[in-house]
Amino acid sequence: MGSQSPTDGRPAAQDSSLRLFRWAMGVAVVGLLVIYQSVDGAPAAPPPPAVAGAAASAGARVPGAAKPSRAAPVGRALPRSRPVRLRIPQLFLDAPFSELGLNAAGALEAPAPDDPNLVGWYRGGASPGERGSAVVAGHVDTRTGPAVFLMLHLLAPGSTVDITREDGTVATFVVDSTQTFAKNAFPNAQVYGDTPDAELRLITCGGSYDRKLKDYTENVVVFAHLQSSR
Repeated sequence: MGSQSPTDGRPAAQDSSLRLFRWAMGVAVVGLLVIYQSVDGAPAAPPPPAVAGAAASAGARVPGAAKPSRAAPVGRALPRSRPVRLRIPQLFLDAPFSELGLNAAGALEAPAPDDPNLVGWYRGGASPGERGSAVVAGHVDTRTGPAVFLMLHLLAPGSTVDITREDGTVATFVVDSTQTFAKNAFPNAQVYGDTPDAELRLITCGGSYDRKLKDYTENVVVFAHLQSSR
């Protein structure tokens, strides 16, 4: 049925409100479809690993052997020890670690795609709690659905991140900021560069899923610093 005009006995204001309600409902439905597609990816061509290509997206490799001179050490730090467990209470997240290296293009590898609840530590950088930038990467989704870092973009300043290390210590980090960067403008130095204190970077994909490029358009990066250990 078509919409009635004011001459059909319905006040003009009521008719206008009905049209506004229908428009709002239409926008809401479209919005939900966009959210679903950006999270789930393309079923016939699932998105690539969550962080593969992140470091090379700006045409630079992950800082490795050639590192800039470090500033004078500040704050607390721990000796080197590989991480074994990541816990983020605010996101109800509890995940084991794998180790990550670099691919042939010099970009950070991603955790195995067949385990949605797995994070990876870049072994070429600092270990969590050690002086420097410790880098941890995880998928936002996999072929089977949402993954470990799906909600990472919601992590707010002041939130805590606990990392259990192989030596038995638990390093607690406090989030300073959560930022989103276009993949073609990824700040390699800011994310991977040396720091005079113990810091942490959590990385995953963000933005929308580009079906043509078969990749997400952005990266989400959480910046945090070591608060305590036990």
